[in-house]
Amino acid sequence: MSRVWNFSAGPAALPEEVLRQAQEELLDWHGAGCSVMEMSHRGKEFMSILAQAEADLRELMGIPEQYKVLFLQGGATQQFAQIPMNLLAGRSADYIVTGSWSKKAFKEAQRIGNVRCAATTEGSSFTGLPSADEIRLDPFAAYLHVCTNETIHGVEIPAERIADAGVPLVADMSSHILSRPVPVEKFGLIYAGAQKNIGPSGLTLVIIHRDLLGMAPLNIPTVMDYAVMAENGSMLNTPPTYGIYVAGLVFQWLKRQGGLEGIAAVNAEKARILYECIDNSAGFYANPVDPECRSRMNVPFSLVNPGLDAAFLAESKAAGLVSLKGHKSVGGMRASIYNAVSLEGVQVLVDFMNDFARRNG
Repeated sequence: MSRVWNFSAGPAALPEEVLRQAQEELLDWHGAGCSVMEMSHRGKEFMSILAQAEADLRELMGIPEQYKVLFLQGGATQQFAQIPMNLLAGRSADYIVTGSWSKKAFKEAQRIGNVRCAATTEGSSFTGLPSADEIRLDPFAAYLHVCTNETIHGVEIPAERIADAGVPLVADMSSHILSRPVPVEKFGLIYAGAQKNIGPSGLTLVIIHRDLLGMAPLNIPTVMDYAVMAENGSMLNTPPTYGIYVAGLVFQWLKRQGGLEGIAAVNAEKARILYECIDNSAGFYANPVDPECRSRMNVPFSLVNPGLDAAFLAESKAAGLVSLKGHKSVGGMRASIYNAVSLEGVQVLVDFMNDFARRNG
C-alpha cells in the first residue's frame, strides 16, 4: 500500500501509527468482542476510553483542575454561536478579526447579541496582526474572542503575544491546538474542531474555566448549555464515541513524541525549511504574511506566474503530494503541515518545489 503525502487543511492527515492501531482494534477493542463504534457510550469500556482521553489531554496541555474539558459535536462553527449564547449574559463582547474564521465567528455572534470589532486586519488582506495601539478593548466586555491560528490566511498569534486582556480570553485554536505548549491559564475558554490536529471530523473540544459555567440564559437549548454538558460529563446525548477514541490514540501518540514540547520542535523545523524554500526562490514563490506571525501549521503561497498553477498541482499530485490547492477565497497554494505531517514529508515537498522552480523559472 502506498500512502500519499497529505497536506490537506482538514480533514487532515492522522499519524499512521494511530491509524494502524485503530485498524487492529476495529473489530474487537481489547477483548470486548465489538468495535468502539458499537459500544454503549455509558458502558464501562467506553467510559474508560473517555476518562483516559481526558487524562492524557490534561497532561499534554497542562490543563488546571479548575477547567472543564468537554467533548462536543457541531464543529468550531457551532461554537461561533454557542459561545455568545453562554457567555454574553446581556453584555457585550469584543472580537479581534485577523482572517476568515475570526470574521465568521464575529458575524455569527452578531446574530446572538451585542458584540463589537475591537480590531481588524482586513484592510491589509489579513496578512498580519493588529498592533497594540490599533486594538480598542472594552474593559467591561463579557469576553475577548481571538482566532490564534487562521487556517486560510496562515496567520498565527505567537505565544508571547498572548496577554492579559482584563476580561476572559476566548480562543479558536482549531488549526494549531496540540502543536505547541499553550498557557491554558491565560484563557477563559479554548475551542477546536478535531479534524486538524486532534482526530477525525465530528468531534469538537472545549476547555472552559469553571467560572464561565452557569451563565447561559434559561431559554437556550439545553444541549447548547456548557454547564449542562459539564454536569453530564459531555454525555447529555450520545457523544461522537469513535472520534473520542481516535483522539485518545492521538493524545497517546503525542506523549510518545515528547509531548507538546517535542512536537513543537519538529513543527518549528518543518515550518523553517518550507518558508526558507519560499523565501529563497528568487521570487518564484511568495508568502504574503508578516514573518513575525507566519503560521507553523498552514503555509499559503503563490507562484510568480499563476499560469503555472495547474501544472504545479498536477505534477505535485503525480509525485504523491496532495491537497496543495489554496482556499478558493485566496487562491494560490497552501500546505497544511499539521502534527501528523512528518519532517520527511515536508522535505519531499520542498525538494519538489525547488525542482519545479528550476524547471519553470
